[in-house]
Amino acid sequence: MEGRIVKVSGPLIVAENMQDVKMYDVVRVSSERLIGEVIELRGDKASIQVYEETSMLGPGEAVVSTNAPLSVELGPGLIEGIFDGIQRPLNELVKKSGDRIGRGIEVSALSHTKKWNFVAKKKAGDLVAGGDIIGVVQENAVVEHRIMVPVGVEGKITAIFDGEKTVDDVVATVVDKSGKERSVTMLQKWPVRIGRPYREKMAPTQPMITGQRVIDTLFPIAKGGVAAVPGPFGSGKTVVQHQLAKWADADIIVYVGCGERGNEMTDVLNEFPHLTDPKTGQPLMKRTVLIANTSDMPVAAREASIYTGITIAEYFRDMGYNVAIMADSTSRWAEALREMSGRLEEMPGEEGYPAYLSSRLAEFYERAGIVKLLGSEERVGSVTAIGAVSPPGGDMSEPVSQATLRIVKVFWGLSASLASKRHFPAIDWLTSYSLYGDRLSGWYTEHVAPDCNSYRAAAMRILQEEAQLDEIVRLVGMDALSPRDRLTMEAAKSVREDYLHQNAFHETDTYSSMEKQYKMLKLIIDYYRFGIEALEKSASLDDILSIPARDKIGRSKYVPEAELASVDAISADMKAQLGELKESDGF
Repeated sequence: MEGRIVKVSGPLIVAENMQDVKMYDVVRVSSERLIGEVIELRGDKASIQVYEETSMLGPGEAVVSTNAPLSVELGPGLIEGIFDGIQRPLNELVKKSGDRIGRGIEVSALSHTKKWNFVAKKKAGDLVAGGDIIGVVQENAVVEHRIMVPVGVEGKITAIFDGEKTVDDVVATVVDKSGKERSVTMLQKWPVRIGRPYREKMAPTQPMITGQRVIDTLFPIAKGGVAAVPGPFGSGKTVVQHQLAKWADADIIVYVGCGERGNEMTDVLNEFPHLTDPKTGQPLMKRTVLIANTSDMPVAAREASIYTGITIAEYFRDMGYNVAIMADSTSRWAEALREMSGRLEEMPGEEGYPAYLSSRLAEFYERAGIVKLLGSEERVGSVTAIGAVSPPGGDMSEPVSQATLRIVKVFWGLSASLASKRHFPAIDWLTSYSLYGDRLSGWYTEHVAPDCNSYRAAAMRILQEEAQLDEIVRLVGMDALSPRDRLTMEAAKSVREDYLHQNAFHETDTYSSMEKQYKMLKLIIDYYRFGIEALEKSASLDDILSIPARDKIGRSKYVPEAELASVDAISADMKAQLGELKESDGF
């Protein structure tokens, strides 16, 4: 049955004679077949958010329902893909309409003509259930795409076909308990607003190593965890997200540019294909899916882009991969919610955001986690979600920031004052926190060093003491402090400038392994502890601060990973030089 437009309000249209549609059904609007989604039903009238430009639309034009929810295509061809918010491949759109995306263009998300080499991992007669891997496709040099039995299909394989196949070709047939034969292809479709099922969600027990010292040491995130990166304009949110996408030890990266500036997405698109992945030696793009929905694209598509990204992430999780999804930024997504809510004339909540803002944010972040997967074999996969938040004017009391803080367990608060001092990453160690710290302490003890957690605690204690002493210094000057307090201030400066400060554009400093992080931090904290001992033996503070090894401590961040033994040599020199001070003073 065909509906008719009765009202157009920006990206929102109202159509009548729509009594047969359901919430979140996809519709085609006007003769141009613009893509829209039903977001409200009142009687026979449906409110529809249109994911394309609605100029020149008018009352009386046709609206046709597809009788299906907004879904994504899942199969070989996703990796290295660059999609818009509703999973249209941008490369194909460019071929059809040029640099400016035309309206009503219908393009398949995945190629239905390209052939992939399907290698069977099961054989005829095997019993399978939804989620079981029946074969693999080597999508590129890095990613093995695992073909799974669709959810809800269970039974015995009657036939399985190796060889070159398109995503629509049948690769296996399964007979269920009722005797019905089901065909299995490499292509699956899944509604974006419904989370993909799993057997059991587990508590996270190991960190996602990012190579960023301030994160891994002080505020770690667990695999399957959720984190927020809030900060004012210019504080480095996007660069932090880029660094995490480049270096986090996830198998697959899904990067969602939700309402961000076009030049920032251009940087990502230009940079990722040329970045070498430290894990594989291949371009980073070979394990990345990009969803680009820039600020000049239709606002309604921002809302869809987050769900598109998390659904793709869940699909790779179901293969048994550890996936990291970067959402940059959830504030722009919330602005899209606010605009559509206003056009629907809903009762506004705080600052005009809809009353359901918190629940929508929770729906997104709750789809992260480490889970036991469906299927007859015991397998585990994870999705780690990291969302940037862009509070206007850096005001952390605004609704999106506050709603996010109630959900996430890691808060990397970016500071405008640190950014203005050119201290990057500008994560404020006094306001940030990680609720995973205690849970992950056992992993650090076992895999890094038995005393790793004590050095981490010592660094935080020194930074907090510095914040307290800083107030005294501002009032009466540094000379009013005792030698011990002045040494604490110097040690805190070393922690800040030599350890927490990290140059994203320096070949060596951009990434630090956990071994390097431990050795660097141990070097700084041991210098402080041995310095305190020298002071107690009446050594001069000036002598302690001017030992030759001190300059080498500051430069240890530039020591290549292959030469970490030189850090141990610096530590031995430092201890020897401080030991000489203690002895030379005769105590």
